[in-house]
This record gives sequence, C-alpha cells and structure tokens, in this order.
Amino acid sequence: MSAPFRLAPYSLGLSALLSAGFAYAAPTTLPATSISAEAEADDPRVTQTSTATRTATPVRYVPQAIDSIKTSNVVDYGTNDLGTALSGIPNVSSGADTRFDSLRIRGFDASNDFYLDGIRDDSQYVRDLHNIERIDVLKGPAAVLYGRGSQGGIVNRVSKLPEFGRRSTIEAQGGSEDLRSLYADLSTDPSENISLRLNMGNMDENSFRDGVSGNRQLFAPSMSWQLTPDLNWLVQYEYSRYNRTPDRGIPGVGGRPADVGRDTTYGSENDFIDDKAQSLRSKLTYELSDNWQLRQTLGVFKLDSDFDNTYLSGYVPATNKVTRQHWQQDLNTRNVYNNVELEGGFDTFGLEHRLLTGIEIGSQRRDPLLYTAATSGPGSSPVPALDLYTPDRNLRHTGRMVVSSNTHTEVESRAVYVQDQLRLNDQWQLLAGLRYDTFDIESTNKVRNISEDSDSHSTSPRVGVVWTPLQNHSFYASWSKTFSPVGGGLIGITPGAAGNSNDLSPERTKQKEIGVKSDWLDDRLSTTLAIYELELYNRRTSDPNNPTITLLTGLQRSRGIELTAAGKISGNWYVRGGVGLQDATIEKDNNGLEGKRVNNVAKHNGSLFLTWKPEMGWYAETGLTLVGDRYADNLNTTVLPGYGRWDALAGFRQKDWDLRAALNNISDKTYYSSATSAFQIQPGAPRSLVVTGTYSF
Repeated sequence: MSAPFRLAPYSLGLSALLSAGFAYAAPTTLPATSISAEAEADDPRVTQTSTATRTATPVRYVPQAIDSIKTSNVVDYGTNDLGTALSGIPNVSSGADTRFDSLRIRGFDASNDFYLDGIRDDSQYVRDLHNIERIDVLKGPAAVLYGRGSQGGIVNRVSKLPEFGRRSTIEAQGGSEDLRSLYADLSTDPSENISLRLNMGNMDENSFRDGVSGNRQLFAPSMSWQLTPDLNWLVQYEYSRYNRTPDRGIPGVGGRPADVGRDTTYGSENDFIDDKAQSLRSKLTYELSDNWQLRQTLGVFKLDSDFDNTYLSGYVPATNKVTRQHWQQDLNTRNVYNNVELEGGFDTFGLEHRLLTGIEIGSQRRDPLLYTAATSGPGSSPVPALDLYTPDRNLRHTGRMVVSSNTHTEVESRAVYVQDQLRLNDQWQLLAGLRYDTFDIESTNKVRNISEDSDSHSTSPRVGVVWTPLQNHSFYASWSKTFSPVGGGLIGITPGAAGNSNDLSPERTKQKEIGVKSDWLDDRLSTTLAIYELELYNRRTSDPNNPTITLLTGLQRSRGIELTAAGKISGNWYVRGGVGLQDATIEKDNNGLEGKRVNNVAKHNGSLFLTWKPEMGWYAETGLTLVGDRYADNLNTTVLPGYGRWDALAGFRQKDWDLRAALNNISDKTYYSSATSAFQIQPGAPRSLVVTGTYSF
C-alpha cells in the first residue's frame, strides 16, 4: 500500500514515532475500574459534545437537536458507511451509491456538509468508520461555527483519540458475500507526557450485486503530547484507500423500481473507482489560566480519485433496453484549513459567560479531468445498451474517449465568529452567535482557456434559549440562518456560462425550532423532542421567459417533529432509537417542481434497538429500522416503497475476549435504500451474517 507522496513525510514520521513507542514503552498498569468503564461504554448516550457549540457543553443545554451514534453500535453489523449507519436517525436519509457519501437532513441535501473533528471534509468519496469514535448529526443551520452550507445540518465524525492507560484491541470479522477484515486499535504511553494510538487494517468484500466488490485499507496514527503543564499537542493522520466496483443500481419502470433480481447490474467488467484520501490534523491547546484557553487547529486534506464507469442512464420500453453512458475521471482535491479560537469564562453583574471567538482561514483546490465516449468522428462508437432482465455485462464500450471537461477551481475563504453562552441563573441559559464570511472562487476551463471568478460575503446569526423549570427537563427555542454561495457546494463555477448563474447572491436558509430535552429513570434515560420549520426562502429557479436567467424567487420548506431516546431502562437493558415525521416540499418554482416532494426524503422514518448487556457473559440485541415511501427523483415520477428492516445480534464476552454474530435483514425483506435518479436506484442488501471477534490486551 503506497500513499500519495505529498503527505508522506508526516505519515512516515508518525509511523516511526509510533513504532518506537510500541517497542520501548514501559508497561502501563490498567486502572482497577476497567470493567465498569466498559459498562459505561455500553450506554448508547452521548451526554456531552463540542460539535454544537465548539465548547464542552452538555447536550441538555444545546438549544438545537443533535443526534449521536457510537460507531461501535453499527460496525458489529458489518456497517462501514455513513448512509447505512445513519439510516435510522429521525429525518436523516441516504442518497448515496457506491461512488460517494450523500445524505439529506430534514429534507435538505447535506452531501457537502461533512466534517472530521470539526474541520470541513466536503470532497466526494466514501469515508471509513474504523477510526471514528462516534458520528454527531447537528440538525438545522450551523453557519455560525462552520460557515457556508449546512442547510439541513452537518455530520461531524469524531476520531478515536489517544488515551492514557487505554487497552489495545485486535478485531477480525467475516461474513456473507466473502466479507473478511482484520483491524488493530493499538495504544501505548511511552512516557507520562506522551500517549500514542494507531488504528490500521484491511477489509475485502464482495456483494450481493453481480460483479461488485471492494477493498479498503486504513492507516491512522495519532499522538497526544503534553509539551508543558499548560500546552498540549494533538497530531492525527489518516490514510484510507477504497478500491471498488461502481454500482448505480437498477432503473425505474412504470413509476417503481424495475422487477429484476437484487443481483442485477448494468455496468462493465472493467469498471472501477479508486479513492486515496489523506488527512493531517494538528491541534495545539494552551491553558492561559483556569478559565481561558487558546486553540490553534490546522487541517490538511488530500484526495486522489480515479474511475472508469459504464452506468445506466435510462430505460426504453419499446426495446426493453437499458441505455448507458461511459465516463472516466481523474480527480484531485486539496483542502487546507487553519483555525484559531479563544475560549473562556467570566462574570458580569452576577451573570456567567462562556465566550468563544475565532478566526478561520481556508484554501481549497479541485482539479477534475473528465473523459466521455466520443459520439462522432473516427473511432467513435455508441455505448452498448443492455437487456433489462438479462444484461450481458461483457458488452462494453470500446470506442474512443474524448475530454469532456478539464477544470481547475480555487476557493479562498475567511471568517470571524463570536459566540456567548450566558447563564442567567439555575433555570435560564442563553446562546447567541454571529459569524462573518467571505468566499472567493475562481474556476478555469482548461479546454477553452477561459477563467471566471465570483466573490460572496455573508453574516450568519444564531440565538437560542434554554429554560429548565424542573431538574430533569429543559425546554428550548432557537433561530438560526445559513448561506450557500454560488460554487460553494461541490466547489466550482462554469466559466463562460450563459446568463447570470455565476453572479448570483447566496441562497439563504432559516430555521425555527422548539423542543424539550429530558432525563428519566434517575438520569439513566435521555430523550429529545423537537419541532422545527426550515425554509430555503430564495431558492434558485430559472426565469420562465428566459431559461438562461436564474432567479432567487423559489421556496423550499421542511416542517417536522422528531423524538429520540437513548440510555439504560432497567438493570442491564439499554435502548436507543427515535422517530421522525416531516413534510419536505418545493413550495415555489419555475421549473415544474412546485408542490413536489424532495427526492430521497420519506415523510416518516425511525429505528428502535433494544439491548441486553451484562458486564460479562452472554449479551444480545435486536432492532427495527423503518423508512417510509420516498421518490427517486425531484419530478416525483418513481416511488421507492417504504420498508422495515429487522436486525439482531448475540455475543459472549469476558475480560479479554468478545465474540459476536449479527444477522442483518432477518426477514430477507426486498427494499430500496436510496436513489440518485429515477434510473439509478440502489437495492437494499438481503439477509446476511457477520461474525466478529475482538481480543483486548
């Protein structure tokens, strides 16, 4: 496994440091409370998070809904992708296929609202979960702390961090469709000031889909170094590679998914996607005093992605043929973010403040080179269509490929923000934040040798109040806004484009939310009830009299209610789950979408998992995931039927060993997990078995 060269010095240095640490570290005495700590890890709750406020704030006192899932609760089922891991979270839905992660939160696209340890991670690839401790989903606009986008919310992956005294683990997994993997999570403390951790592994898998397979590789060292009593340095590096077969699913026929076998595919034998992602993060934390802290965070991300993909693009009823296209791409992206924050507490007139202020500087580069099948001239030939029911995947395109686009995009972003968490008394808390962003983008069309740029700026506010009239119940209300500038999603604009598409003002989204967060059963069980209205009130839509002119007169609205619960209900019994109801529609539009439901968004979804888990010995879990009807496309021509999936797990553990077996989709339900269009629908996986063994030392 050879990593791309640009960050190689960092990876080699950290690898050598870790190797030395594991070789020469003095033995570490495990704390006597290791068993009880494991029992605490069984609690599915995350009671404190910094994702919502960038400060260590109890979830109870965040005036916004935030759902968290520990990856340990999903990887045992063989899950290693965000879409499946989050499929049961209320009002969150997957729009992914095998190419890249894609989600909708509260009816809005969040495909470019991914973060890793609070640093923007918006490139198109499939993320690995084996170095992730938990996934936080912050519902609603989050521009005050995270900048552009985040209309429906953000997804923040929280990495596994070095911990003094932590045990190491080796984990092997095998299952249906030739699933086999081996991962190591190694920890050591070379000195009283340095803690090291290394996550690495390999996974191979086939698929129930014909001709689809994949290989994953992971190498993720990290170091926590207490340089002085007041200064800590956290360094994290991650290299992940995912080489796989692309799969765009099956077409819709007659308004529903085609009646073909779940294994039916329409690609070619030589199709592939090869993603190599690298991330380097450095965080310096300096304790200025007992109440004040200064933090500097640097994040560097690089993605090299290549693909050769022949995929279905339509269906012709007259011939019963599936039409296809053939594309090749060489994509390189690089993101650099530098953030400086000052956080501290002080009192004014008896009022307690927790102040956060920060400056963020970002630089992004994206270079996609796309080839497509030539349609005219010497060497051109059509991409062979395939029979709907008996596709011959040996029929491949052998004609000439031509450059479709070759672009270079640069983004420079600057931001300053301030947030105050104000505690009035034991019952009342206020949250107020404000951010100012500048966003400068320039794209160059290398084929036509023309460039164009666009500059945007915006101010994003957030206010919230938390009222705790009873010890275990906190009522809250919040209002927030965000902005989406031209070219700020999948970064890039089209140089020389007709009309005004490159000169538009940002789209803007606002949310109103009320709710109550409660603790029950002697603080063992936590619930959140949230009601919200989310509006994109200047949505882009074409001028009906001149399609080259884009107007900011559209309206997209989502209204919904969410209820989540997690914790211990009695003895060794745990529960986690929730249910969401939402109405996400396009209210105003000039392109035929008015009154249509947003694609890939169900009116209701949810999950409920019940776990029996003593500290040692046998344990078991079972759960249901429910998803309602959705549309595969924005025009609402093709329906994805709702479904319920039943999963279960049983295991046995003692001090050092843990062996468990999970059965997914026990009833072997035929369902459809997502769609990228009416002609690209992803079938859900059939019944499968996953066996996992873990040894700790």
